[in-house]
Amino acid sequence: MLNEWEEFSAYTRFPEYKADYKDDTGYMGRFTFPMLLEFEGFGRVLTILARGYLFREGSDGYDRIDFARRALLAWCSLSGEKTKKAPDQENDPRLRVNYGEYAKEFPELVTPDGDGWLIRHVDNIVAFIEANPNAVRKDKAEKVQALKEGFRHQWANKVRQMLIPTFATNTKGAWVLRFDDILADALEQGPLQNKDFDLPEDALQRLNELTPDSVPVEVSILLYKYYIVNKADDQEYVVLSNQNFNAYFGTTSFSQKWTAALAKTLIEKKVLGGVSKYKIRGALPQYEK
Repeated sequence: MLNEWEEFSAYTRFPEYKADYKDDTGYMGRFTFPMLLEFEGFGRVLTILARGYLFREGSDGYDRIDFARRALLAWCSLSGEKTKKAPDQENDPRLRVNYGEYAKEFPELVTPDGDGWLIRHVDNIVAFIEANPNAVRKDKAEKVQALKEGFRHQWANKVRQMLIPTFATNTKGAWVLRFDDILADALEQGPLQNKDFDLPEDALQRLNELTPDSVPVEVSILLYKYYIVNKADDQEYVVLSNQNFNAYFGTTSFSQKWTAALAKTLIEKKVLGGVSKYKIRGALPQYEK
């Protein structure tokens, strides 16, 4: 969550599909089942991807908008999805979901037949769990069936919704994410960075004191660092990206258990403007970004 280049790599390179023990979810990469089944947390994923392709070789990003858009389409692409709403769907930019023609430009993101990085990752997860049901927890084996039966079609619908222009009038029921907005956010946020830094011993000791026994201290350290590097000068709270933090730690315990426990000692959580946010409390020192 602090090393954005590492995060970008996790969205463009496939993980090793294995589980050394039943609670090992390394085969999921930087995703969780709630992310894939409920499509939460994709705003950050797509923005990280866009920033990685926008800002290269000293570019200011604006001369690479079309390039980054093609990269996003390649990553999201699906083969074999049809719709009855338009007979000429292959030429209708509002309905196309197959971007296999970008395979030469982005071989790491899409195959010539049109399956992008995400759908291949999901297919790999399904294949791994089906081949190794005893290597994962029972609930994961049950959830994978939902991915197998519905993910491809549901993701195709999400991609079509992201293609809707920003000022289109017929947007009822559309997903809030759009490629135009993702690219705009990416341009505003700038190049990917490694924002990690070392904390002094007094801060680490204080974080240990404020962390309940039920929470790994690494969680407190990351929340503290993330707050410092992302807090705006005129804002007291920082967005709490629950699903992305879950994916980073490889468990939904972050949002379901750990933040509730930390709310008693380290953080204060609020929903502001419909978005979950937090601030650090507990008399910890503040550091320059």
